[in-house]
Amino acid sequence: MLSFKEIISVTLILFSVIDILGSTPVIIDLRKKNGHIQSGKATLAAGVLMILFLFVGDNLLGLFGIDVGSFAIAGSLVMFIIGLEMILGRSFFKNDASAAGTSSIVPIAFPLIAGAGTLTTIISIRAEYSEWNILVGIIVNLGFVYLVLKSTNWLERKIGPAGLGVLQKVFGIILLSIAIKLFKDNIVNI
Repeated sequence: MLSFKEIISVTLILFSVIDILGSTPVIIDLRKKNGHIQSGKATLAAGVLMILFLFVGDNLLGLFGIDVGSFAIAGSLVMFIIGLEMILGRSFFKNDASAAGTSSIVPIAFPLIAGAGTLTTIISIRAEYSEWNILVGIIVNLGFVYLVLKSTNWLERKIGPAGLGVLQKVFGIILLSIAIKLFKDNIVNI
């Protein structure tokens, strides 16, 4: 049964975990490195991952013998490397010319949008909220993600190069902090 209150709660929880606004400097930086980012493809890939994890996340990880904590730690390491790239201005991810267009999927769809934090949150909130209300919350967030991805050129022009540089460093540190927290919270459980 759909509940407006649950949908709002789930939407806000996922909005804060996905943090697409906070990821804007990362996305702009990736667009500069790799060229055009396909907003629709990235949103669709993230949506498929989130919906898949909503309905079969525990079973999917179990199929590979992976627990949620290990999955979260792996995602936190990728997020940590992306944060280092933002702060140090170095590129650790190899830009594979044969994989043209994959920058929309990795690392934007996963792990930035549908990362370990988002996917473990989806698995966790299933205990408290109806799957259908979570599904609606996911869809609402995907709409917002798509709008932000589509408007990165406009955001970059409004912020400017100096502002973008500052934001990139600040959000790089925030991304590192989130990665360390995710790592710390899940390493204790293993």
